[in-house]
Amino acid sequence: MNNSTALKTLVGLMLAAMVGAIIYLAVVKNNENLPPIIDGSKSFTQTGNLVKGNPGMKPDAWYLVYEELGQPALTAELMFTSTSECVASEQRAVCEPDDFTQGERVTVDGKDKDGLVTVKTLTRLDFNNPAEDALIRVTSPQPYANVTSPLTITGEARGTWYFEASFPVRILDANGKELGVSYAQAQDEWMTEEFVPFVSTLTFSTPSTETGLLVLEKDNPSGLPEHGDELRIPVTFVKTERTVKLYYYDADKDRDSSGNVLCSEQGLVAVERKIPVTKTPIQDTIRLLLEGELTAQEEVQGVETEFPLTGLELEGANLSNSHLTLEFNDPQNQTGGGACRVGVLWRQIEATAKQFPEVQSVSFIPEELFQP
Repeated sequence: MNNSTALKTLVGLMLAAMVGAIIYLAVVKNNENLPPIIDGSKSFTQTGNLVKGNPGMKPDAWYLVYEELGQPALTAELMFTSTSECVASEQRAVCEPDDFTQGERVTVDGKDKDGLVTVKTLTRLDFNNPAEDALIRVTSPQPYANVTSPLTITGEARGTWYFEASFPVRILDANGKELGVSYAQAQDEWMTEEFVPFVSTLTFSTPSTETGLLVLEKDNPSGLPEHGDELRIPVTFVKTERTVKLYYYDADKDRDSSGNVLCSEQGLVAVERKIPVTKTPIQDTIRLLLEGELTAQEEVQGVETEFPLTGLELEGANLSNSHLTLEFNDPQNQTGGGACRVGVLWRQIEATAKQFPEVQSVSFIPEELFQP
């Protein structure tokens, strides 16, 4: 190659480089005015419990169950990538989902898109916060434990958590409805900053949700929010039921040889129902009887009832020496009427109550109820 050709080649390369640089600068300058690419995701930072295999969840996926103020429990599916990091005791490591445990307390940082969270960092926490500055630790129940009423709660809290040796304990369903409230009692001298054992027995009403929250509140006599604190433990309600009988009536089974209705216990017909296991099964069963709900099949079979009666309510019950006293409120005198009618109503309630072996006899108050 002669000098003239080499010079031309060099000039060409220089011109190409200059054009490329101009184009690059133009593209970069234009892109500075473009909005950032939006993929619909948003930042996600929440503390909650790891859950896997619950109804409605993907069988092989981990989920974070967490709470936000004024809302029931929320759920987010977690997606782990090769860059997801797990943090514990100030040490970082690649997340290994197979090492997680059901109910483990964690904080998740990542990106949320339509309920699927890509995990950037997962910080593993001790649920009972054993750090030196911890205020309360719970021994039982553990997160997502199966619970029934009455529930015994044990643990320890620093003396500053108590006021006059106690603090409130509440249980909520997944919708935030309060099912029961009690107090945890210190089992030792509480005028200290050290940990003091506590015990609480909490009785609660039948929940309508599968899960709920146990809330242990720092006693705050000042009422000032800045002095308040609480520990929330997710729990799973045990579904327990028992079968009971409701006695209704079939007039065709209660006739004499002439076809006259006898208005006797001969016409009583038992239908089976399931009710939750509670501490008041007799009252629960009587109240269910008063609702008077029959299935279509039972009605076809000739079963009938005058219940419900407008305004009639069971106010309470007292069982003493095998005698059951039922107290009703009947503001519209719906339990009065002819001897046949009131006799059948009386016998329906009496037979329903006597299915319980501890009940041998039944009476009503006020005494004027179910009188012809």
